[in-house]
Amino acid sequence: MNYQTLCLQACDIIKEVGAYVRTAGKNLTWNQIETKGTNDFVTEIDKGAEKRLVTALSELLPEAGFIAEEQTSTKRGDIFNWIIDPIDGTTNFIHGLPPHAISVALQQANELVIGIVYEISRDECFYTWKGGKSYCNNHEIHVSDVQTVDKALIITGFPYNDYSRMEAFEKTMNYFMKHSHGLRRLGSAATDLSYVACGRADAFYEYALKPWDVAAGAIILQNAGGEVMNFSGNADCVFSGELISCNGNLKAELLAIIQPIMNSKQVDE
Repeated sequence: MNYQTLCLQACDIIKEVGAYVRTAGKNLTWNQIETKGTNDFVTEIDKGAEKRLVTALSELLPEAGFIAEEQTSTKRGDIFNWIIDPIDGTTNFIHGLPPHAISVALQQANELVIGIVYEISRDECFYTWKGGKSYCNNHEIHVSDVQTVDKALIITGFPYNDYSRMEAFEKTMNYFMKHSHGLRRLGSAATDLSYVACGRADAFYEYALKPWDVAAGAIILQNAGGEVMNFSGNADCVFSGELISCNGNLKAELLAIIQPIMNSKQVDE
């Protein structure tokens, strides 16, 4: 399989769907918004975007199945599966805020082989494939060379309904607010990972994540020279629900800060 060709073809599909999201979003009304759970929203545009992605990607790779947030397809492939978030950052999207992005990864067996994140509001397409470099709008990208946390800009995210580890999480935030260049919360994990991949930020971490939030961004970051891991330092983080990502220089220091706090088994009362 030619991963590069497949990736570039998928990029064209995703940018077309992004144009649909951008246009449709201008006329979004509150009666098009559903609540799936506490602070967990979905719009008719999310569902429409996912259906378009599923249809076009099925034509591109007929044998592939889908792991898709809105479950417009529940088909599973024996070898290949697309992992899709039609709009990562839906809360931003419904309020007209950036960033919000389409996130699409291709998994072959248990390996990520393609990752594409299209940040709609800035018209930026981040992408990579197995054996390739990472790119944004045809320009190669790479993680920063920041050496220590005190010189780093760090991105994080807040869970919208899982507060079981929030007290411990707040301790990590308190540390980074005092001992880094700053802490940011952008509201789109796929975009966060892409921004670390291109050096705009130096690290991103969060818990209560879903595979479609992080799969595409994880391989983009890795092929841009970065590293991803869960809070125990295990690189198998896409399905673990928790993630630390950074340039390689910061790995040991970030893990030394986050691991003992977040793995303390502390649960909110």
